[in-house]
Amino acid sequence: MFAFPNIDTILTTYLEPVAIAISVTIISAFIFSFIQKRVIVRLEAFSKKTKTKIDDVVMAMVQSIHPSFYWYLAFYVGFQTLALPQIARTILNVILLALVLWYVLRASSLAIDAFLEQGKRGKKEEMTAKHLIGTFIKASLWVVAILLVLSNLGINITSLIAGLGIGGVAIAFALQNILTDLFSSFAIYFDKPFTVGDFIIVGNQMGTVERIGIKTTRLRALQGEELVISNQELTSTRIQNFHTMKERRVEMTFGILYETPRKVVAGLPEKIKGLFADIKDIRLDRVHFSGFGASSLDFDLVYYVHSGDYNEYMDKQQELNLELMELFAHEKIEFAYPTRTIYIAQQES
Repeated sequence: MFAFPNIDTILTTYLEPVAIAISVTIISAFIFSFIQKRVIVRLEAFSKKTKTKIDDVVMAMVQSIHPSFYWYLAFYVGFQTLALPQIARTILNVILLALVLWYVLRASSLAIDAFLEQGKRGKKEEMTAKHLIGTFIKASLWVVAILLVLSNLGINITSLIAGLGIGGVAIAFALQNILTDLFSSFAIYFDKPFTVGDFIIVGNQMGTVERIGIKTTRLRALQGEELVISNQELTSTRIQNFHTMKERRVEMTFGILYETPRKVVAGLPEKIKGLFADIKDIRLDRVHFSGFGASSLDFDLVYYVHSGDYNEYMDKQQELNLELMELFAHEKIEFAYPTRTIYIAQQES
């Protein structure tokens, strides 16, 4: 005959542990909610005193946590006091892990978005690269989170990763060039060997950078045409960037006639030095009578233009050349040009 359990047994075995679990759940929920509110109040007060965005991001992370998460966390803590079957504990653990990972991913997403927001007023290409990097990081975090949940469910993720690895290798071979250009664009973005507006030389090509894309970079050549160069090529070859040049070194050689008197030749370097006092933004390095040419007395002149801009360099070179012409005309010094003297021997008749 069926016998009902004693009321004391029911209270002790079932109702009392459940009541304790529910009490712990309710108390824990209120504690977690109180902590969240206090943290938000403190962060709001702190953020008003600072100009950085870090505290605002942290506050947004805390505010994004929904009360349902606290209730489940409190439920999880409270029901740890019960003697639950292993399957029930596994389910509770997996749900808690999934919720924690969900909020970690949300917090990471907020942090990434805050980083991207800092460059909101930047170039369109720079913003595109930033968002692409952000999306890649978010996707990677989601993959890790899913694998963690599957692992806690008892699924063997080793074989799954191996299968994904084989498929990934096949896809990587198919998209090898695209992926190479993609990661090259990341390298250009982070390393910044050049930026939009820089004048660069790549191999035997040169031009001003107009656009840095995900796959290619576009230059405007001196003749006006557009040059499209893959990012892979740009990161695997030598690049000359003239934008970062603070001053330009110029070396020139000129010659005067052999008939020029020695005294004039000796005094010419000092007279040329005097020209640099009247020309702004250039600096003389040296000027010397360097040697005897085939048809001229040769001089070496080295000076610096205090700008990396090519047009300004040409303007200063032109100004100096005109000053040299005026000096030579005033001193009656003639520039040499290739000449040949022919001596004809006369035969005695």
